[in-house]
Amino acid sequence: MTSLDAGVDRTTPGAAQRSGSNGVRRRGPRIGRYLTRWLFVAPAIIFVLVFFGYPIVQNIVMSLQNYTTATFYTGVAPWIGFANYEKVFSNPIFATTVINTALFTIGSIVLQFGIGLGLALFFKRYFPLSGFLRSLLLLPWLLPLIASAAVWKWILDQGSGALNQFLAIFGVHPIPWLVSPSLALVAVIGVNVWLGIPFNTTILYTGLQAVPEELYEAAALDGAVGWRAFWHITWPSIRSVVSVVIVLGVVYTLKVVDIILGLTGGGPANSTQTLATWAYQNSFVQFAFGQGAAISNVLIVVSLVFAIVYLYMNRKGVDE
Repeated sequence: MTSLDAGVDRTTPGAAQRSGSNGVRRRGPRIGRYLTRWLFVAPAIIFVLVFFGYPIVQNIVMSLQNYTTATFYTGVAPWIGFANYEKVFSNPIFATTVINTALFTIGSIVLQFGIGLGLALFFKRYFPLSGFLRSLLLLPWLLPLIASAAVWKWILDQGSGALNQFLAIFGVHPIPWLVSPSLALVAVIGVNVWLGIPFNTTILYTGLQAVPEELYEAAALDGAVGWRAFWHITWPSIRSVVSVVIVLGVVYTLKVVDIILGLTGGGPANSTQTLATWAYQNSFVQFAFGQGAAISNVLIVVSLVFAIVYLYMNRKGVDE
């Protein structure tokens, strides 16, 4: 065999064809798997776009238009830019609603989380009837919110409310829980805390169940019990669960409408008026849909900013 023959490519046409077909077959399964993944994800993407994406976009567009009841018949909504936002921000009620929203949210979240965590730790230890008591704890969560508001409105009534009648046994004069501008917000926060405790307790209890008992046993050998065990073992172990509870709790509390409307209607003297109830009243009482949409967008931005900042700070703390 000469050197010229050695340099000649002896690959036959059939071998080259088989190699090419193998490459095509290898690419084929990869493309198929890629398409299959997207087919599984597609329903969720479509659901989010239709039921979340479209309403948000439509709400933004509505906030930039003069959208009135006549628009439902004529289909005409003149473009007015940021005029609705200017009206909202210049309204004297805006500052009141922002303060009330902050107080309502902070008060509700702190008390719900604190009481919920305490109950979760309490139920972590098994005792007779613990399962039955946990079931009863879910009762406020299962009741329709408007029904809960009606019951609590009767309980907190100044003249014939059950709470004032009970306090009268100890010589306490009737307290205007829902008609006093200085007490109405406190009463509404209390009712919202009562409604939110089951959610906090359930989620935190589930997180506590996932903490291995071996960690507590090993820590006890080093003298870490009680508060030290909670701070160094329990809290780091449920930190991700706490993040979920806090973020969902804040987002839910910011948009509470039915409880406030059922108890006070936003009064007296706007003392319980929040951004959510103000948006409702602008849209469905005064039919100022553009201003209602603008207030709703403010709530969306506040919720989004809080979620991003809180999750970032929490992840940063975990990394450190």
